[in-house]
Amino acid sequence: QVRLVESGGGLVQPGGSLKLSCAASGSIGSIANRAWHRQTPGKQRERVAYIAFDGSANYAASVKDRFTISGDNDKNTVYLQMTNLKPEDTAVYYCNADVRETGTYRWQNVWGQGTLVTVSS
Repeated sequence: QVRLVESGGGLVQPGGSLKLSCAASGSIGSIANRAWHRQTPGKQRERVAYIAFDGSANYAASVKDRFTISGDNDKNTVYLQMTNLKPEDTAVYYCNADVRETGTYRWQNVWGQGTLVTVSS
């Protein structure tokens, strides 16, 4: 069974930085459409960053020029570097990807369990 596990969340002051990691485990044949989403209570989950297989990325307007998504294909890990954090960035951050297990042709959409980021002085 393929799993995505996030880490790196925590408490940071406004203007600070954090780097989130999302490691995939299991019998992984291929991973595509890796993304980071976030959610706060009472709001819909929103996608903040996406990275394609070729490394091209796009971002939500609210985080553009502050967040950077990157991937390490050898480690099956995707990162989210967050800088100049603001209180409104406080949320649970989830990673998401389409994954194909080895020995199968079926793709499945997988979510991590989330990691909490709190931006507060």
